[in-house]
Amino acid sequence: MGQAIVAALICTVMALGQDEPGGSIAKFGTTVVIPSGLQGSIYTIRRNTKQLPDFTKRKSIGKIYTESLDVPSQDFREGFPGVTDRYEWFAIDYRGRFWIETPGLYNFVLTSDDGARLYLDDALVIDNDGQHPVQERMGQSQLERGVHRIRVSYFQGPRFHVALVLQVSGPGEKLRVFSTNEFKPPPGVEDWPLPSK
Repeated sequence: MGQAIVAALICTVMALGQDEPGGSIAKFGTTVVIPSGLQGSIYTIRRNTKQLPDFTKRKSIGKIYTESLDVPSQDFREGFPGVTDRYEWFAIDYRGRFWIETPGLYNFVLTSDDGARLYLDDALVIDNDGQHPVQERMGQSQLERGVHRIRVSYFQGPRFHVALVLQVSGPGEKLRVFSTNEFKPPPGVEDWPLPSK
């Protein structure tokens, strides 16, 4: 199937699922731009891919946006919620920024089926790569007050399940789903550019 047809199919299916009230349906993203959210670049990958591809050597076939990664394990026949009805050999590379108000040690939990990695400020924090059933990995990062870069790379290999959930807990906090909506700068901070690499 040509890339133009695949891209059109993805955009059509995303549009069908993006206006669910209350966000009750778990989605990998929508076509609606969320400036303070995560931007996901979508890629097709070769059959029998065993690990995350090098995205710099691939061309994205579309973009999606989300404030959180909260797609719990579900049957592959439900497709990629909010993305496409394709359920195998597919990858998304999410990038964004977030604001830390309270500095300290932050715990992260990344759950995926298949492979996923979490990077903060370009440093690998969690490696959950490879073809595998739903599994979670934990990592920690000492974060200073201010803006930070976040990247979550994900791929879905063979059927039968899909999953991608990122959770966080700060100093003295309970674990919860990470949302860029929660990690915005305080009032008065109008310009919060990404820190230089």
